[in-house]
Amino acid sequence: MELKYFSSSSLSTSEVVHIGRTYSTLVSSFSHKVGPRYSTQFKCRRGFFLRTYGRPDYTYLADKAVTSSVGPDNFAAETSPYLVNGMNGSGLSLFSRSLRVLDAFDDEYGGVVIDPDRLSANPSVFAPMLRFSLSHWKKMGKKGIWLKLPLEKSDLVPIAVKEGFKYHHAEPGYVMLTYWIPEGPCMLPANASHQVGVGGFVINDNNEVLVVQEKHCSAATLGLWKIPTGFILEAEEIYTGAIREVKEETGVDTEFIEVITFRHAHNVAFEKSDLFFICMLRPLSSRIIVDEHEIEAAKWMPLVEFVKQPLIQEDSMFKKVIDIFIARLGKRYCGLAIHKMVSKFDGKPSSLYYNVTDNEDINCVEN
Repeated sequence: MELKYFSSSSLSTSEVVHIGRTYSTLVSSFSHKVGPRYSTQFKCRRGFFLRTYGRPDYTYLADKAVTSSVGPDNFAAETSPYLVNGMNGSGLSLFSRSLRVLDAFDDEYGGVVIDPDRLSANPSVFAPMLRFSLSHWKKMGKKGIWLKLPLEKSDLVPIAVKEGFKYHHAEPGYVMLTYWIPEGPCMLPANASHQVGVGGFVINDNNEVLVVQEKHCSAATLGLWKIPTGFILEAEEIYTGAIREVKEETGVDTEFIEVITFRHAHNVAFEKSDLFFICMLRPLSSRIIVDEHEIEAAKWMPLVEFVKQPLIQEDSMFKKVIDIFIARLGKRYCGLAIHKMVSKFDGKPSSLYYNVTDNEDINCVEN
């Protein structure tokens, strides 16, 4: 396959039409055309390529094509015309792609977010367009490029990696890749560094703790009666996650009182750090309905019996958590209550957890 350039006098500007993506094959008389209409006499002193961008919000759109002149040397590099030997070497055909910038929008940090819904799933179309777009964004002084590829477009992943994109994170339905343009260290935010877990410390009026034994556990914790625990979901509050986990594992309804303590550990799962919040909850029901998929057994256990478990007594961290919980029951300690706030920085509602001792409604310090 031999690559040749268009002549600087081969393309007429009047024949370039408004269209997003084109393919054309040139045979002897240029009579076979698919896509934009090219005349049989390509006459132009300078080459042209299609480039799409521009809306007041700096969104790059395929339906707004503009023409920009470039020199004859980089016209071929930008539009990828290939002169290919024909059948048995007896004829020649030209395959040309009028490239455009991928549909995308600017982020607030000088970067670009590519629109995954408007990407072609065809690797042969995507590859030159991505290469052209990167060149375009470099000239515009852009910094970080975000490329989200849905599962159904996974064939495009090797192409992006070959162009220099790196894996950022993945979810069940997509993989996110990034490309850092400037020289020097990448300033794009890293993938999430933590997983967040919750535990529900539920105690009733009979001084009994709601405890469970898990079906799947390590040999070290085999036989341990523990509080219900789990991970919070995306966009879920810490306190609602604790309430949900208790309900799912035991069927008991509860209400949140306080976060009594939390643990921070590192290299817990897949080299991620772990935040584990232990919440004090008040029971609103007592009947236990065990989640048969995760829980082997559940019951109300006297607090004294719960504390005396060898695995609790032998573990300094577990024992300290119990000490804190007992201090809270004896009103010698205050945990972190939830307070709904709105910050002017982003205008979004947030949950702020902090300790309040001078509020009559907070019954955690004995007078």
